[in-house]
Amino acid sequence: MRSNPTADVCIIVEGCYPYVAGGVSSWINWLISGLPDLTFSVVAVLSSSQNGTPKYKLPSNVIEYQELALFDIHDPQPAPDYGSASINEISRELRAFLKNGSKARLYDLDRLVNSASRPWTINQLTNSDLTWNVICQMYEEILPETSFHHFFWAWYTLFGGLFAVLKAPIPKAKAYHTISTGYAGLFAARAAISTGAPAIITEHGIYTNERRIEILLADWIEDSINKGFSLDDPRLDLRDLWITAFESFARCCYNCCSDITTLYKDNQLMQLSQGACQSKMQVIPNGIDLNKFSAVPARQDNHKPTVALIGRVVAIKDVKSFIHAIALLQEELPTVEALILGPTDEEPAYFEECKTLVSQLQLEETITFTGPVNIAEYLPSINLVALTSLSEAQPLVLLEAGAAGIPCVATDVGSCREVLEGRSDDPAPLGAGGIITELVSPFATAKAMAKLLNDHNLRQQFGAQLRKRIERDYNEHQALHSYRDLYARNFNRTAEQESRLFA
Repeated sequence: MRSNPTADVCIIVEGCYPYVAGGVSSWINWLISGLPDLTFSVVAVLSSSQNGTPKYKLPSNVIEYQELALFDIHDPQPAPDYGSASINEISRELRAFLKNGSKARLYDLDRLVNSASRPWTINQLTNSDLTWNVICQMYEEILPETSFHHFFWAWYTLFGGLFAVLKAPIPKAKAYHTISTGYAGLFAARAAISTGAPAIITEHGIYTNERRIEILLADWIEDSINKGFSLDDPRLDLRDLWITAFESFARCCYNCCSDITTLYKDNQLMQLSQGACQSKMQVIPNGIDLNKFSAVPARQDNHKPTVALIGRVVAIKDVKSFIHAIALLQEELPTVEALILGPTDEEPAYFEECKTLVSQLQLEETITFTGPVNIAEYLPSINLVALTSLSEAQPLVLLEAGAAGIPCVATDVGSCREVLEGRSDDPAPLGAGGIITELVSPFATAKAMAKLLNDHNLRQQFGAQLRKRIERDYNEHQALHSYRDLYARNFNRTAEQESRLFA
């Protein structure tokens, strides 16, 4: 890779590419590879420094790669004695940013921690007497009724990660493109503020909403304040702190971005609720290589009925509901075969639980865990694809199955309904391409699978209708053209800013 290059686009991604296989990572690899005439840099925002093996080889048009570890424990380092004014200033700026997450507040924080006259290091900001005093002051000011121990680690995670973003080097680029809010979104916002280049966001799932669900369900966060049934209790608890911080991160990112894109329309409602500006918003659906999947040979009905779950074996995919559904389906279709196609190493404990469940339900001869495979090679033997996820954005597996003419059963998450049934405002409806079910309902999933597996004509009809929708609305040429236009529009903004600067 060239030293100190200027990329056309800097992609900022949190917690997946290039170390974790899956939908978002595959999408990033597809986007970069699909625009070979543009150069890219990649900033991978990680929880800690990685020693693992990447799951993706960077495309040849990636000219710079940088990792940003958020939560590495840094060696203690004495901070310069700038007096109590420094403690008060840092505490005040962090509280102000937490309150409204504005572009101006991030600018002030960036200027404060990167001041030429007071050059603090990341070690001094996160592991020094200065750090301790800032934490103690903020504890007394905003959460004095909670456990100090739990507050300390919440502060270290939330604001230590924020400081890591503020102290990280910024690759040179004409535009910065983040794939979420959160810390990746903060990095893009800071890059826009610091360099004057535009920032763009494309959200698959809504990061803030996903974090909110995790925080509300987390048993490692201690509730210290009993608010009863009060709706207007002004006191903050630790869960409030976590949620408020991620909401502030999102508002700042949206505020700093010139374009706010997402994969489907329903996501925009949540973006608007977090402060996104409607005039900046655009929907760009996923796109796939139609030729790769439309060329899949037609399935014959002279083999055992086969249903597949395509995805990582992780809790968010609710593989256990799929396993229970297969047990129910087998009572009606004793010859059914089920495939679970995808990596099994991301959550080893959950994979072991799934294998145990298969054994308990005596499904060892029915369900096969294949591990990572070339999906296209399996599609000719699959009659039906099932998705039982608890959360999705716009699953590529539904698009790929649809391009191959395979109908699907999916939970009502993300854009699954839109993919299988069409948009509510579709001027030329094409008919259903599958069946939508409620979440965590093996019975509903089994019933829907049985309906399609028992009716050859309905299965063929749904498969054909889904194929038409994928060909019309989700082909990669349209998607790549939309991103090329998006980048060109923002490159023009960069050129205009530079011309004004040097006029």
